[in-house]
Amino acid sequence: MPLEPFKSSDSLTMGVELELQLVNTYDLDLSSSANDLLELLGRKPFPGVVTPEMTQSMIEIATSVQREHAPLLAQLQHMRDALVAAGDRINIELAGGGTHPFQRWFEQRIFSKPRFQELSGLYGYLAKQFTVFGQHVHIGCASADEALFLLHSLNRYVPHFIALSASSPFSQGIDTLFDSARLNSVFAFPLSGRAPFVLDWDEFANAYFIKMESTGVVKSMKDFYWDIRPKPEYGTIELRVCDTPLTVERAAALACYLQALCRCLLEREESRPEEDDYLVYTYNRFQACRFGLDGMMVKPKTREQISIRDDVLATVNRLAPHAEALRSSAALEEIERTLTQGNDAAYLRRCFGQSGSVQAVVRASVDAMRHGPDQAAS
Repeated sequence: MPLEPFKSSDSLTMGVELELQLVNTYDLDLSSSANDLLELLGRKPFPGVVTPEMTQSMIEIATSVQREHAPLLAQLQHMRDALVAAGDRINIELAGGGTHPFQRWFEQRIFSKPRFQELSGLYGYLAKQFTVFGQHVHIGCASADEALFLLHSLNRYVPHFIALSASSPFSQGIDTLFDSARLNSVFAFPLSGRAPFVLDWDEFANAYFIKMESTGVVKSMKDFYWDIRPKPEYGTIELRVCDTPLTVERAAALACYLQALCRCLLEREESRPEEDDYLVYTYNRFQACRFGLDGMMVKPKTREQISIRDDVLATVNRLAPHAEALRSSAALEEIERTLTQGNDAAYLRRCFGQSGSVQAVVRASVDAMRHGPDQAAS
């Protein structure tokens, strides 16, 4: 079946999806309570979209199409408040973070939905190990070729988003020594990684996709777990490398950082992307996962090595006029605070260092989601 046509959308519009943890109040382990929470939320209007995810201990929320930082943040805060209030009624806590620090993957239950059951049958235990939590950001594109241009132009900035959002240092009760251990679970899937280097939509849809479909490996774009993928039905590209931050405030800032970056790229301030840009892609991505903002990355065009923190700071300074034009300067200020104070992985490690308890790490995550950035910075 041919790939559906790319639906043009307003350039630089954005939407955010967040996968959230459902946590027991008594032991702070994951709770298989998605059905109960979704049933309760369905009794009155919800200020966004809320849907089930792969296992019963997680849900996904999604915003409407947004153009500016302030309305995006306001909607995310309204959704958070509604979720927290509903969770309080059924003794369930909500938390961000890319992994739950001590849940046991084999105890998780697959949500009763045909696609999830199909994926469980295909991927076996990987499906339950996919109880990890990410932020996805959609950016609107005026044309299909614009989408592919942005997708590949963003390749060198992927380490920024991994490092800034990293919030999964703990897994199965231990410190993994990775800032983002979550992405190791994603990389286990056979269709993860980077998209093929194609800049023409006709070639992508009528050559690459048709060939892939003919192998029986894929049926739709949903079967690709790429770091960035086009979404023709929405008219967007979707960035998928971010861990779910501990606060919706940071989630909004990351989305607007991406929006400003895309605005800059569309002005063709950088040279056209090329296949050789991906020579250092896997290395840069590993550095961001392992060391976060302290990692080193190689600029693909110049082969220069630079710390991820310094590269983000230089990019933030370059994006200032774009953020001002988009009315998202406050988002860049949040990115700068992250560079100074550290990412969420650093915060969670500090919590563990003070308590020596992975339960305390979950409590910190729950409190950050409930109370916002002041709690997460304390």
